[in-house]
Amino acid sequence: MSDVLVLNADLGPLHRVSLRHAVRMLVRQVAEVHEARPDSVIGVWPVPTVVRLVTYVVTRWRHSRGPSWSRAGVLARDGRRCAYCNRAASTIDHVLPRSRGGANSWLNTVAACYPCNQRKGNRTPAEARMPLHVQPATPTWTSFAVSRA
Repeated sequence: MSDVLVLNADLGPLHRVSLRHAVRMLVRQVAEVHEARPDSVIGVWPVPTVVRLVTYVVTRWRHSRGPSWSRAGVLARDGRRCAYCNRAASTIDHVLPRSRGGANSWLNTVAACYPCNQRKGNRTPAEARMPLHVQPATPTWTSFAVSRA
């Protein structure tokens, strides 16, 4: 099943839901289809790819600050690609190791594959001679909603 992007009534992105959840929203009439693609299996009903809520949902809390730090969030922000070798990443790495005072924060963590994470160890990227191919940044709610599209 594919994910469906949910837009607020003002067309601002909110989050993504499963196709099943989107259909339930359509049946309950809390959302309407904004974009759809033809169904490749039966071809009778269009499959929604973007739905728009009928009523506006207040999201002030999303504009006050970005999402909270999490391991899953770091992997999603970096597209599950290793910041050192660009292979598939399964772990996160602290740019400044935690043993040296590095924190669990968006600016101090990057996605890494297991071999690169082990090779870097308890050193900074400069000490390990492993330059970062991406700079860690604090994501926004919008970037998360759009990056999963």
